Amino acid sequence: MSGAVAAQEAAYLSLRRQRRLSTVLGAAIFLACLLTAGWVSEFHPATLAAGVPRIGEYFGRIAPSLEWSKLFSGSGTEGSLAFWFYRLDKWAWLLFETAQMAALATLMGATAALLLAFPAARNLRLPAWAYQGARRLLEATRTVPEIVFALIFVWAFGVGALAGILAIALHTAGALGKLFADAMENIEMRPWEGVRASGGSWLQACRYAVLPAAAPDLLSYALLRFEINLRSASVIGFVGAGGIGEELYNVISFNYYEEISAIILLIILAVMCIDLVSERLRMRIIEVVS
Repeated sequence: MSGAVAAQEAAYLSLRRQRRLSTVLGAAIFLACLLTAGWVSEFHPATLAAGVPRIGEYFGRIAPSLEWSKLFSGSGTEGSLAFWFYRLDKWAWLLFETAQMAALATLMGATAALLLAFPAARNLRLPAWAYQGARRLLEATRTVPEIVFALIFVWAFGVGALAGILAIALHTAGALGKLFADAMENIEMRPWEGVRASGGSWLQACRYAVLPAAAPDLLSYALLRFEINLRSASVIGFVGAGGIGEELYNVISFNYYEEISAIILLIILAVMCIDLVSERLRMRIIEVVS
């Protein structure tokens, strides 16, 4: 017995040494890759240390000069909220336009993503060419950034919201298609097998077995993408694709510091509202499905 215990202990110590060696080797490789990436991208600690204080300085410049005694005065009184948001009517309309761009692009992209997600889910057992074709198409559409698509569509359709909607929708289809397909691959397959065993077609199995099981995750991903698209619609306005992004680009270009913070705050509040609504919708869907 003592010999067997000694052999077992020696085997354990040997395995532990191998694991420690693998851990040290893996950490060394990771550190080398990290240092190489920093060197290639010119990520120098000295540059970072010199630039961090300037970030604080910039935030100090865009912060509004509010005074408590004048906080609720009219728009002509400097130091009031009304003076800070003196163009609120225009900004609110532009933000509404941006939200409509994001909503329409999300709806278009999510519809395309849902149609491509079924063949892109490996467990739904379509032919290999359909699976590979759907996966590669989703990869191609999400690889190109929205702003690149926006530049192409601005050239094709001219300056305006249409270019932004198409650019965001195309990228959304690729990004959501991957998430939708992964959600479908994680479902329990017994309902699918039951529908198929009872004579149901592939489309009927997708409709009555896959879709209800994956619906909460699909809705969650789509609403999250709506938030992302609201921010994207704000950014692609920099290239003439409509929305509040054009106004934000103008105030940044002319260094209207307090207007920058006002517009950014409006975008943040819009995203917070979307998040609250999306949480309620997701919980309702989970209750209905359950």
